[in-house]
This record gives sequence, structure tokens and C-alpha cells, in this order.
Amino acid sequence: MSEPDSSASEPEFGPPTKDPWKGFRGVVAGSLILEAIVVLLALPVVATVGGGLTWWSGTYLVGLAVLMILGAGLQGRPWAMKYNLLLQVGLLLGFFVHVSIGSVGVVFAILWGYLLYFRRNVRQRMERGLLPGQRG
Repeated sequence: MSEPDSSASEPEFGPPTKDPWKGFRGVVAGSLILEAIVVLLALPVVATVGGGLTWWSGTYLVGLAVLMILGAGLQGRPWAMKYNLLLQVGLLLGFFVHVSIGSVGVVFAILWGYLLYFRRNVRQRMERGLLPGQRG
């Protein structure tokens, strides 16, 4: 008689055949680009409604947008999500520049909260072998 296969109790799925994080990194990079565009479009609002654009507020907004654009290219790094969340804190601190910038920060904080939830969901599904590329 043959002995029972001890590997039968192990899960029958392996790593996904396609990288599920590639699409996620694309969504995150696209979100950062969109966010940078919105921050730059807020410049005229701050200049007109906010009592004028000062060198500090202009530098803050343009610098934040540049960091977001640069961050879009860094999404393959292991520390990229921490960098992204730090940018969101910087945008929320925009309340000190003008309330409209802080409001934009709140809207994008909701988006980033959803992206974190989505990332956790994909990670859990991958650990359980439930991604389409893992079924074999």
C-alpha cells in the first residue's frame, strides 16, 4: 500500500501568474498624477479667493505637486505607500494655506483610505489563493 500524500493538506495554489500589484501600482501612480493636477489647478483659487498667492503658499503648492509627480514614478519601491501617505498629510496641512487646499486634502484622504482598504483586500485574497491567476 502506498502512503497518503502529505502534500494533500497544503494549499493547491501558488503565486499568481500575473503580478496583481502591477495594476495597483498603476492606479496609485495615476491617483498621484490626478492629485498633482488638482493641486496645481487650486493655484488660481488661492490667488483669487484666498487673498492672494504669496511666495510661501505658491512654493508649498507647486512643491507638493512636484513631489506627487515624482512619487508616481516611485511606486515600485517598498516604501512607496509610506511616501504617498506622507504626501497626503502634507496636503491636509494645506488648511494652513487655504481652506480649499485642505478640502482637497480631505477628498483625497478618502480616496487613499479606499486604496489602503483595496490593497489589504488584494493581499488577503492572494494569501488565500483566491486571485484568478492563482487557480490551477
